[in-house]
Amino acid sequence: MLSSIKHKLISLLQLLLVIIYIIFEELIWEGIAKPIYETIHALKILQKVEAKLEDVNPSVILFIFVVLLTTVEAFGIYAGMLFVSGQMVLGLMLYISKIPIAAFTFWLFRITEDKLMQFGWFKWLYDLIMKAIDWIKSSEIHQKTIAHLVQMRMRIKLLKEKYFAGKSPFIEKIKQLYTTLKTSLRK
Repeated sequence: MLSSIKHKLISLLQLLLVIIYIIFEELIWEGIAKPIYETIHALKILQKVEAKLEDVNPSVILFIFVVLLTTVEAFGIYAGMLFVSGQMVLGLMLYISKIPIAAFTFWLFRITEDKLMQFGWFKWLYDLIMKAIDWIKSSEIHQKTIAHLVQMRMRIKLLKEKYFAGKSPFIEKIKQLYTTLKTSLRK
């Protein structure tokens, strides 16, 4: 009986973590933050910063990273509090505004990872987080959910190809309506 309850609680925890992970990984990271990260990484000025960071003391890098990460997480928590309190627009704006900072923080982590890993507690915490992510990814719930998402993407792609490929009368009418509305609003 106790074992059954424990198993159900672990399964519920896994489901919750899988949902959170998929939301962050698939929607926020892949859809929004990764393109921002790639843009940040490609900026010439930041390539110069990368070179200069090689000479910076690991403790200074750790301090900067922790401040940025704490700020990003505080923004996320506060945005969540705003959502719960019914201030959806403000919460969404705050959450969206934190994404470039998070992408920059991820960029900083990637280019200074060797220096950050010099701190034993940091490496231990990072390894613990990676193990948790591996646990989530290896769960049956995660694998089934990802398989379902892949199928949904394929269906959406087929629908797009079938109904929205090339010149579609429907799309042309929508574009005309948009142009008409835009013109009338400017007057």
